[in-house]
Amino acid sequence: MTPILKATDVWRSYQRGSETIHALAGMSLKVQSGEMVGIVGRSGSGKTTFLNQVGCLDTPTEGSIQVCGREVTAMPEKELVAFRRDNIGFIFQLFYLIPTLTAVENVELPMIFAHEQEKRERALEALKRVGLKEVNALPHQLNGGDMQRVAIARALVRKPKLLLADEPTGRLEHKSRVAILDIFRALQGEGLGIIIVTHDPTLAAETDRIVELRDGRVVSGSLAA
Repeated sequence: MTPILKATDVWRSYQRGSETIHALAGMSLKVQSGEMVGIVGRSGSGKTTFLNQVGCLDTPTEGSIQVCGREVTAMPEKELVAFRRDNIGFIFQLFYLIPTLTAVENVELPMIFAHEQEKRERALEALKRVGLKEVNALPHQLNGGDMQRVAIARALVRKPKLLLADEPTGRLEHKSRVAILDIFRALQGEGLGIIIVTHDPTLAAETDRIVELRDGRVVSGSLAA
C-alpha cells in the first residue's frame, strides 16, 4: 500500500551569519491512509518546521517528500499550489478565521479560491459534519471549541487526503478538546491520514503512534506504520 505520506531524510537548514542551523536533521516518516500520528517535542524541536515541509508551505534543503504517491519537493510552484489545495487540509491553534465572515462564509473560502460550484451547500455539509449549528455566527460570537470546528470544516470542505493539525487543542478547555478528538477519530475511520503536532500528552496518547523530535531529529517512536 502506498503511504499517504513518505518523508525520507528531510533536512531544513538556515544560515545565521556564518552558522548553519538545522531545524530538521534527517527526519523520516511514513503515514498510511486512516492513520493518526502524533508528533511531540519541546518548542524548537522541529515539529512545526516538519509540518510546513509536509504541507508544501516550505521546501526542504535536502531529502524527499511524497504526498499521495507524488514527489512534491521539486514540483513547480503553480502546480504545487493546486496540489496542496486539492490534497492537504490544515488546522492551526489560532484558527485563522476571517473575523468579518460568518462561520459558513469562512468554510466557503477554499472553494471560492478553487472556483468551485455549490459552495454554500458543501460548506453547510462540512459544518454539520463537525457538529456546528451556529453557521451564521461571526467568529467572535463563538467559543474556542466552536471556532476550531469551523477551522476543521474549512480544512475538510475540499475532501483532502492528508490532514495536518498544529496544536489543534492548545487553546481549548477539556470538553472542547474531547469533542475535537472525537472528530479526528471519525475522520480517521473514514480513511483520512492525520498528523497532529501537539504539546498535549493526552491528545498524543490517543494517536496510533507517537514520534518525538529533538533538535530536528527523531529520538523515539516508530517512523513507519
